[in-house]
Amino acid sequence: QVQLVESGGGLVQAGGSLRLSCAASGRTFSRYAMGWFRQAPGKEREFVAAISWSGAITYYAGSVKGRFTISRDNAKNTVALQMNSLKPEDTAVYSCAARPNSRGVSSSGSRGYDYWGQGTQVTVSS
Repeated sequence: QVQLVESGGGLVQAGGSLRLSCAASGRTFSRYAMGWFRQAPGKEREFVAAISWSGAITYYAGSVKGRFTISRDNAKNTVALQMNSLKPEDTAVYSCAARPNSRGVSSSGSRGYDYWGQGTQVTVSS
């Protein structure tokens, strides 16, 4: 069982930055690839970024590539999402999720993730 808690969301002006963090419980964090997803009102959940257990492999959605950076610290059981050059269309609830290493790290989609956090709201004003 893994419990995930996100933090770091808030209100920011367009062009600004935010850093989201996801803290995982338990001692098996390194057994999971991690992903960030977001869901805007009235829209389906979409993939944002993913990272392998070691951090060696990362994937990004085209809409955030070059602006967002995913990273992890297995010693602290955390995964972060640094978001720069934010746009109003980045407004959404952002959630982290854990995917067992046996399923590999996914470059898109939300299938295969066993555990999800509650999410943190990110609002970007124009």
